[in-house]
Amino acid sequence: MTALSAPWPWYVAGPIIGLMVPLMLWIGSRSFGISQNLEHMVAMTQPHRVNVHFFKYNWRASQCSLTFAIGVIFGGFSAGILFVNPEPVMLSGATERMLVAWGFDQGGGLVPDELFTLSPGNIVVQFGAGILVGFGTRYASGCTSGHAITGLSTLQPQSLIGVIGIFAGGLTASHLLTPLLGS
Repeated sequence: MTALSAPWPWYVAGPIIGLMVPLMLWIGSRSFGISQNLEHMVAMTQPHRVNVHFFKYNWRASQCSLTFAIGVIFGGFSAGILFVNPEPVMLSGATERMLVAWGFDQGGGLVPDELFTLSPGNIVVQFGAGILVGFGTRYASGCTSGHAITGLSTLQPQSLIGVIGIFAGGLTASHLLTPLLGS
């Protein structure tokens, strides 16, 4: 069994993620999140005739951030193709019972058919969720990883508020909205 054939325990993966912050600061990047890379990609591809002031900045100064995003995509692809975990990811018994109580088929696993089939209702819900996440990410000036990893470690008060809001919203949505989607 190799080190890449199973998930790493939190006490190994956590410090590695934590060491990314000083590394990113050392190479000159002020942020670690993924959402800002979408902003950089839009700025890169914006035609000159479109005059959106928000995207008028030197995106070339963020090349290490874009390199990080490309590495995330390549790493995820590599892990999914080259280092497949032979053991399927299992839901806890409590989670399975909760999903059944909410009206989900127990055999759905991590991707229940009730949420991920291409039905008009699911498309509307997923599109709406994407709009809300995109708006929230922009309104909060970053995503969960940016605020929780970089923002908290550099003692930014707005990141503490952002992380509290992100988790409160996620818990609220999962307990109030998910049961409605299963019925």
